[in-house]
Amino acid sequence: MIDWDVAVSTGVRLVRPGPQVDLRDAREAVAQLRDLSGAAAGHVRDFTGMNPLEPAGPAVVVDRPGWIRANVDGFRTVIEPVLEQMASERLGNAPVADLSAIGSRITGVQLGAVLAYLAGKVLGQYELFLPPDPDGRTPTGRLTLVAPNIVAAEREMDVDPRDFRLWVCLHEETHRMQFTATPWLRAHVQDLMRELLLSSEMDASDLIARLRAAGEAVADAVRGGDSNLLTAFQSPEQSEIMDRVTAVMSLAEGHGDFVMDAVGPDVVPSVERIRARFRKRREAANPLDRIMRQLLGMDMKMRQYEEGAAFVSAVVAQVGMPAFNKVWTSPETLPTLAEIRDPNAWIERVVRPAAITE
Repeated sequence: MIDWDVAVSTGVRLVRPGPQVDLRDAREAVAQLRDLSGAAAGHVRDFTGMNPLEPAGPAVVVDRPGWIRANVDGFRTVIEPVLEQMASERLGNAPVADLSAIGSRITGVQLGAVLAYLAGKVLGQYELFLPPDPDGRTPTGRLTLVAPNIVAAEREMDVDPRDFRLWVCLHEETHRMQFTATPWLRAHVQDLMRELLLSSEMDASDLIARLRAAGEAVADAVRGGDSNLLTAFQSPEQSEIMDRVTAVMSLAEGHGDFVMDAVGPDVVPSVERIRARFRKRREAANPLDRIMRQLLGMDMKMRQYEEGAAFVSAVVAQVGMPAFNKVWTSPETLPTLAEIRDPNAWIERVVRPAAITE
């Protein structure tokens, strides 16, 4: 199990403070981000042709500790029921040893330390898994923007603050549109995550082998290789499930990147300058940052952005946005990882047959 309170306290204690901003500027930034998230929602809806099935509302603007708390809540919502199921299947009704409490605190510290690092990097996110409301209803999700990180990034890149803030909002609002306009998508992603977690049963020899692989991954990352801890701990079964997760995330992230740049020129005049400087900033990470990004799978996530955006761009260029939107019809119309890398294969499987029958 995971001691979630320890994860929060560790993350909040270790996270670095954000940039120095006077109170008036901070309040103005928060107010503008809320306003721009609403404006971005309209731009995304008009460009994609997707329609949310519930009102969006303004984004929630948080600081770094607030992002940590929100993510622990999300992890707890999706992971805890699976951990409890795994424990009951493996232990039955046997009493839990005291060592498990120690292990849960150690795991909480580890999770908190990772979140403390990530809390200084994330600009925003669509929180897909939330605890139920007081009335028992589980919300579809929540759009969160991390104000100090956005301010720090726009200062570092020397870009127009309003343009950059709207550009970020366009990406995150695209994620909100994906899940609020596609009612089955949230449950599909949750099922994939549950399947991935439940496939993690290991015996002692498996654990030793994967710990050895993790050590080799760290050494390879330090040497400049492309290993990471996510793949080091995966079994062959998990790798197959992870390919399906990667395909969905590549689509979601690539769609967000495509929309934020395609909408950009009309509403974000400096979008080309922002994209160029954002890419340069990403490539100019210091050696420690580079190692951490790789080990935590952040570089793999960047490849998801690139491959997914190339998929969306290729499909829209060939068949148009309305035909591309068939991707949101059902789990069966989502691209596989192979189709993400070969857009024509997805078009032939999903778009062409639908055109013939219509």
